[in-house]
Amino acid sequence: MGFLRLLAKIMGRVSTFRSYQFVLLLAATLAVVAFYYFGSERHSFSSTTKRIKQTQANSNRNDADLTLDTRIAHLAESEEGDLKTGDQQYHALMMFTKVDRSRSLQDKFRVAMLSMVKHGRFFEGEVLVLHFVSDQASQELGERMLQEFLQDASFKYEIFFHDVVELTHELFPIVEAMQKHFSAGSGAYYSDSIFFLSVAMHHIMPESLTRIVQLDLDLKYRTNIRDLFQEFDKFPPGAVMGITREMQPVYRHTFWQYRKENPNTRVGEPPPDGLPGFNSGVMLLDLSAMRASALYNQLLKPNNVAKLAEQYRFRGHLGDQDFFTMIGMEHPELFYSLACGWNRQLCTWWRDHGYGDVFQLYYRCDGPVYIYHGNCNSPIPDD
Repeated sequence: MGFLRLLAKIMGRVSTFRSYQFVLLLAATLAVVAFYYFGSERHSFSSTTKRIKQTQANSNRNDADLTLDTRIAHLAESEEGDLKTGDQQYHALMMFTKVDRSRSLQDKFRVAMLSMVKHGRFFEGEVLVLHFVSDQASQELGERMLQEFLQDASFKYEIFFHDVVELTHELFPIVEAMQKHFSAGSGAYYSDSIFFLSVAMHHIMPESLTRIVQLDLDLKYRTNIRDLFQEFDKFPPGAVMGITREMQPVYRHTFWQYRKENPNTRVGEPPPDGLPGFNSGVMLLDLSAMRASALYNQLLKPNNVAKLAEQYRFRGHLGDQDFFTMIGMEHPELFYSLACGWNRQLCTWWRDHGYGDVFQLYYRCDGPVYIYHGNCNSPIPDD
């Protein structure tokens, strides 16, 4: 403790200094103490780590400099070293806002993470990178919860927390025009922008990030999440994302006026021949394909959004899910149809609200269930 001896020697000479000199000397001494104490601290799971700015030099795109507030790394079966730069990364993102205020969200997060860890298996040289879009209070809670949930993980992982305020600031100019068509209430509210993150993520994330899976919190995994990423390899040419169909007659209802004016339409009809719309609980986003698709980026322009909304007499309230559903009616080639078992929705609200006669046509899901989705607070079956 050499710095303590130094401190004692300095303090012994305090009487020879005037008061302002003493204040300056004390401040310098405290700085030395802080350097020794914090500089020598070994980073643990819960310690705040370096802030990383990811920038795109020589880029004409107005990319955001994503601030990664916390970087937490785990090496399976080893606490030494660091993740290798050559590791193959599997990126997954979850919204994690206002979790500190909701016991229900905390319980859902527990189920999701524990089931993910239980079934998760990755090969040597692979790492699961978990991204959480969060406010500060939820981040602090999330770090503590993840310490518990991930302690038995058999795979390498990294965790990043992204500041929801900064992301909202970057998203709003891109998605403002579409919010009035796909948000609850009227107008385009700044805070609603975050619900359109998946729509414009290819503009927000750095170009080095080429694929990412976006997941709701209210999920329960029944298989290895690594298998979900293999679905990217099944995308047909031109597809920019993989997504599961909606399993309730939500869009049979939402497109009511268009369906009335076009009685022979497939829009809003149940599978296998109809177009029931999409559910955004599990989405595979091919960010490279989204960036490269002239068609997809044209559809983001305000005049094209308004044109389609008018054409289909569409007014939704489910954010990105509504946007993808609407453009999917016109351009199904942009989407890879993910098997219903990857997002087995459990909500039955519409069965009891006017659509009981056709409900089962939408709700039916044949084949194995890989991920349960407890949407609208539906209970998830036990293992």
